[in-house]
Amino acid sequence: MKRPTLEVADIIRVAGDSFIEKNRAHLAWPQLKVLRAIRDCRTAALGGHLDRCSRCGHQAISYNSCRNRHCPKCQTNAREQWLAKRSEDLLDVPYFHVVFTVPHDLSPLMLQNKKALYALLFRASAETLMEIAADPKHLGARIGFLSVLHTWGQNLQHHPHVHCVVPAGGIAKDGSRWVGLSTGFFLPVRVLSKVFRGKFVAGLKRLFRRGGLRFHGQLRTLADSKMFQRFLRQLFRQNWVVYSKRPFGGPEHVLQYLARYTHRVAISSHRLIEFGNGRVVFRWKDYAGGNKQRTMGVSADEFLRRFLLHVLPHGFVRIRHFGFLTNRSRAVLVPLCQRLLSELPRERAPGKDLTSPSTQWLCPRCAGPMIIIERLTAQQIRRSFADSS
Repeated sequence: MKRPTLEVADIIRVAGDSFIEKNRAHLAWPQLKVLRAIRDCRTAALGGHLDRCSRCGHQAISYNSCRNRHCPKCQTNAREQWLAKRSEDLLDVPYFHVVFTVPHDLSPLMLQNKKALYALLFRASAETLMEIAADPKHLGARIGFLSVLHTWGQNLQHHPHVHCVVPAGGIAKDGSRWVGLSTGFFLPVRVLSKVFRGKFVAGLKRLFRRGGLRFHGQLRTLADSKMFQRFLRQLFRQNWVVYSKRPFGGPEHVLQYLARYTHRVAISSHRLIEFGNGRVVFRWKDYAGGNKQRTMGVSADEFLRRFLLHVLPHGFVRIRHFGFLTNRSRAVLVPLCQRLLSELPRERAPGKDLTSPSTQWLCPRCAGPMIIIERLTAQQIRRSFADSS
């Protein structure tokens, strides 16, 4: 993929300081940290290293990456390393993609309680899948799956939902056999939707009783027990959307499919079209309008406001494993699944060492491998430019 001509970092460098000055009272330190990390990513501000081509001797300075998980430029290596590890867990069965979405009315409350309610979204969706799958009326088996939290829609507005990638089947309760699907669909989405709604609302009630929810601004009235109960009744009357896509093939397709979801950020720089006169124009897919590609123009301040809606709480894990894929169970149960499927344990496919200096990049002159010969601080880089001028 060609390098984009416009990047999120360009918008932050031009409009970031003004945005921070206007909104400093409302910005949390993780949001400020994200803005500064993306602004400085792969610039002299973060230091770098002097590289030399092992073939022709050409030398060049490379700047360090910020490695922030919200930075559009820093996800490729992280994604490749993560996918290489997950290749060991793949099973020779079709996989399903199930998406759990909460009603839009919950968005303001979730923004004020990100850590608690994003965790509840993970827990309620996972418990729903495992409970329905274990029911003999449906699959009657113990399943394992991966869940990824996304908090955005294509227009960058807040739209929390969880993507679950699930092998088509599971382990029988006595562990003696693999239980495959007898039909072309995974689990009934209407049943999943009702159970998911019940578990999420029950979780909200528990958090309220324990004082685990915060209510600010227009939501202050919900701190009253009667008002909160009325809010819950409104939520319970709505349909909660659970979407299950058709199976998308076996293990040879899974890693490529996962790559679309696991290390995404709210918007990639490839969707940016134009930035000028304080206005940002970007592409978005209108799912409600027949999946048509459209363009949207917003002020730079509004673009940054929307982008920062999706900054996760410090330390919050947005890719989680459940069932037989949990860290505690994986080492024993994945080989069991492979044996029950008459499949030898999968060896890790050989791949390039992404941390090796010789594979960082190739010489722009002769395409030979560049190797690091010296680490440079930001001060050293500034001094070298001053000396050369």
